[in-house]
Order: sequence, then structure tokens, then C-alpha cells
Amino acid sequence: MNITKPKVLILCTGNSCRSHMAEGILREAAGDLFEVFSAGSKPAGYVHPTAVEVLGEIGIDISGNKSEHLDTYLHADIDIVITVCDNANEACPVFPGKVRRHHWGFEDPPKAAREGESEAEAFRRIRDEIRKVFEAYAAGYRDAR
Repeated sequence: MNITKPKVLILCTGNSCRSHMAEGILREAAGDLFEVFSAGSKPAGYVHPTAVEVLGEIGIDISGNKSEHLDTYLHADIDIVITVCDNANEACPVFPGKVRRHHWGFEDPPKAAREGESEAEAFRRIRDEIRKVFEAYAAGYRDAR
């Protein structure tokens, strides 16, 4: 019996930080349950090196990820769309078929450093916020099955 996994598309504007961190974390937490992709409404064309670095610190390799436009996935039979920034949530097109949508907004790591906090520390803080939300989502989905 061949059961297809639901396809999850994680969107942000630039597809360089948040969506890639969320993609890596969700794939790690629930790659057995989902096919996971990420894209952007205005892709930056690269994955931010600090995003790669801070995910590597927790054992997740996103160094092979590519920054893609969300149009790439419009006809890919996506089941779940998760936006991780407010701009992408507003710009998200209607995907064909019955698509579940979630929005969990996170700060943009390169712009999120607080007073006394380095850029890398901001990336780690946001990585940990994303990890908490996406691991909880994966656990809830797993428990509901």
C-alpha cells in the first residue's frame, strides 16, 4: 500500500532565512510524515549563511537548499501552506485544491538583533522559536494520526 505524504510548503518573502530554518526543522521532526519545501514571494536567490550555520549547530544541514519562488509550487499538489512572515501571509496566492493554511510569524533574523545581541544570537533565538512551534506542530500532527 503506497501512502503519499502530505506536501507542506513553508513561505516567507525572501526565502533566505525563516522559511529555510522552518523547512529544515520540520523535515527533521516529521520527514516521515510530510514532504517539506520552502519558497518566497520575492526570493533573495540565496540561503543566508548564518541560517545554515545555526541549523548546523543543532544537527540540521540546509546547505544544499535553494531560494525559490512560490510560483514553482503552484501546481505541485501542495496540501499545507505555512507562512512564517506577515508579508508572505498577505502575498500568498490561492493554491489549487483543498489546501490548509497556517500563519506563524517570526522576526526577520538579519533585522532582529536586540540591544547587546549579535546577529548570530538573533538567528539562534529565532531558530529556537521556530523549532518550538514546528516541533509542536509535528508532534500534534503525529498524535492526531
